[in-house]
Amino acid sequence: MFFVYFVKCKDNTLYCGYTNNLENRIKIHNLGKGAKYTKKRLPVKLVYFEEFESKSEALKREYKLKQLKRLDKLNLINSKIIQYVYLI
Repeated sequence: MFFVYFVKCKDNTLYCGYTNNLENRIKIHNLGKGAKYTKKRLPVKLVYFEEFESKSEALKREYKLKQLKRLDKLNLINSKIIQYVYLI
């Protein structure tokens, strides 16, 4: 499986990335060994992710998500949180 994810940085900015090991990638970010962007904005917190069967699908989705305006990214994140809470 491949994942596209958003993390929220210490300064409230969002970072979007992809990985094949989500748990490990978040740990790497928080160790300061992830992306240059997150290195100076630690700690980061996972706030959203999507799963894909291929790397190609994940990279296409990552590109689309990175094109969104911040408000649209926040709305996407919040809609997932609301769906999750509803299921509980």
